[in-house]
Amino acid sequence: MPNFNLSDEIFIRAAERYGTPLYLYDERGIEENIKELNRAFSWNKKYKQFFAVKALPNPAILKIMASLNCGLDVSSEVELLLADMAGVSQDNLFFSANAMPKKELKMARDRGAHINLDDITDIDTLLELGKPPEKLCLRFNPGGTFNGENDIMGSPGESKYGFTEEQLYLGLKKLKEAGLKGFGLHALLASNSQKESYYPKLAELLLSVGLEIESKLQLPFEYINLSGGIGIPYKPEDKKQDIFKISEEVKKVFFEKNRENLALYTEMGRYATGPYGFLLTHAQHEKNIYKHYIGLDACASNLMRPAIYGAYHHIHVAGKRDYPAENLYDITGCLCENNDKFAIDRKMPKIDLGDLLIIHDCGAHAHSMGYQYNGRLRCAEILYTKEGDFKLIRRNETPDDYFSTLIL
Repeated sequence: MPNFNLSDEIFIRAAERYGTPLYLYDERGIEENIKELNRAFSWNKKYKQFFAVKALPNPAILKIMASLNCGLDVSSEVELLLADMAGVSQDNLFFSANAMPKKELKMARDRGAHINLDDITDIDTLLELGKPPEKLCLRFNPGGTFNGENDIMGSPGESKYGFTEEQLYLGLKKLKEAGLKGFGLHALLASNSQKESYYPKLAELLLSVGLEIESKLQLPFEYINLSGGIGIPYKPEDKKQDIFKISEEVKKVFFEKNRENLALYTEMGRYATGPYGFLLTHAQHEKNIYKHYIGLDACASNLMRPAIYGAYHHIHVAGKRDYPAENLYDITGCLCENNDKFAIDRKMPKIDLGDLLIIHDCGAHAHSMGYQYNGRLRCAEILYTKEGDFKLIRRNETPDDYFSTLIL
């Protein structure tokens, strides 16, 4: 179920000091989760987790990852610059982009990052920059459906990402002729998967395809990157996935293929930080027409997942965790959009104006997906430190920030 490790007193103090809406991240929770992840996959001596920067792109968070021996998964110029700010480069960067701009590909090469090509045409773009790196990764799309998943990613056959199997062979053949010495394979075939079989089945697929290409081309197969895709328990009835059990099943696949020394990489973002972020917001309006609405000082500009995906985020009222849920509400924001709703027909304790509401599981793909529609500005982020202090890691945007790019 959603994370209730922090007390309401912490949320109340944060809201009093910094105002709302406000994002709060739990440093201790993030660290403990990453340490558990590293322990789970420690059987693979070359294992590395590359944190997906797009999930939570703040240098303070990226530095935490680097301190725990994680690399960074980046996919744009700005994310590369964020990695620079966090002091991360070389083998600790994995660059994956689609419709890959030549400028950004060059930036990644200049930093010595692992390069993950998304399309066969990217090979020509890469070779325009000179001889290829000794090792390269290619993103695989098997088409069809995978593992019965039907999540935000959709079926692989409907996805814009990756090479077909035939393109993998043709692309690697061309790269070998240009000087490539070894390759890896990458795939993300589901998002927020709730199936513990997802990673093992993906490992089986990538290993099978990679070994076949290695045999045909006599080109060393160096690693697989399972990317992210492992889900978190958004709903009260959901359970956290057993990462040790998942890892053990992946290990079996490696040993069955007699490739226990092959390197294993992951790029978890949501799993790494998702449960350890919270959006704090006050109830500021109540409306009764055909339904009962509670309006917040946060809106979809702060957290758009419920609006665009219909995603569930658990919400509780500070000081009323154990109160009976006897009232039916739509919890809304203040945008001129009818889908600006954090919850629809949600049973909750009675909400009074001025109550502090805590929206859970906002540590990934939350603040980073914010926007400025209606002139609503992005809010601050704070880190609740291991020492029990608050650290401002991003200030509120101001009207001056909004106007700064205008040419008048």
